[in-house]
Amino acid sequence: MRRRLPVALLLLTGMASCVAPSAQTPPVVPAPPVAAPEKAPLPEAPLVLRGEARQGSALYGTVPPGTVALRLGGQPVPFAPDGAFMVAFDRDSPTTLRLEADRSDGSTVARDLAVAPGNWRIEQVNASLTAGIPTAEFQARRAGELARIEAARATSAVSDGWRQSFIWPVRARISGLFGSQRIYRGTPGSYHSGVDIAAPAGATFVAPAGGVVVLAAQEPFTLEGRLLIIDHGMGLSSAFLHCARLDVKEGDVVHQGQVLGTVGATGRATGPHLHWGMKWTAARIDPVALVSQPTP
Repeated sequence: MRRRLPVALLLLTGMASCVAPSAQTPPVVPAPPVAAPEKAPLPEAPLVLRGEARQGSALYGTVPPGTVALRLGGQPVPFAPDGAFMVAFDRDSPTTLRLEADRSDGSTVARDLAVAPGNWRIEQVNASLTAGIPTAEFQARRAGELARIEAARATSAVSDGWRQSFIWPVRARISGLFGSQRIYRGTPGSYHSGVDIAAPAGATFVAPAGGVVVLAAQEPFTLEGRLLIIDHGMGLSSAFLHCARLDVKEGDVVHQGQVLGTVGATGRATGPHLHWGMKWTAARIDPVALVSQPTP
């Protein structure tokens, strides 16, 4: 005998048979990547330079429009918002260096600089080079002094003094030339790292250009005596050694021609004079090369 299904079950079965199969969701196809718009090439422009590339001297210039980085011999060179910059060449600089400006369109403008040799006064001495043995007290003091000098050199002050035509800090006879060196039976001694100006004790000296005082050693250093360092901006600095008195303090903003102190013979000096040294980043350069006035 055939068994009858309950009415409710028949209704459910019928409803299930009438339900349409659900449609499958189509796969999501990722949109193709949008290519970045190509940068329009910048117009060709040169590295503009003024002056002569020479050991111990400096050049001034302007970067091409769109420059984002500047290098000399692979080392970074700062430049101002208007594109102006300076570069300088150590007393023992290589005779060839490349100046490169990277631009925002990926291009590079480069110039190979032929660096002329400096005319240094070299003296041959028929004697052996003898060096004094530092005492324990000297060694203990010297470490702290060198740390202060290094910290001052690492400071990057904001100043436009580097743009100025430098003046003499004091006008007197030049008694020591930058770059001069003695050779002791074939062994070179240290070269003179600045210019000595034989002004009398107590004579005032002034700022050769504007800048910021980054070191003012009121307590004389063992070698430099009362030492003053002025940062002129863009990596250029002046150091004044053997001072009798300092009239400025660290952090002071000084202006060209402002009195900085007096000439003396503090530190290791045989008599009163002003030793004026200059550096651009790590390069030691001749202050005379930056002074627009004739030599005293």
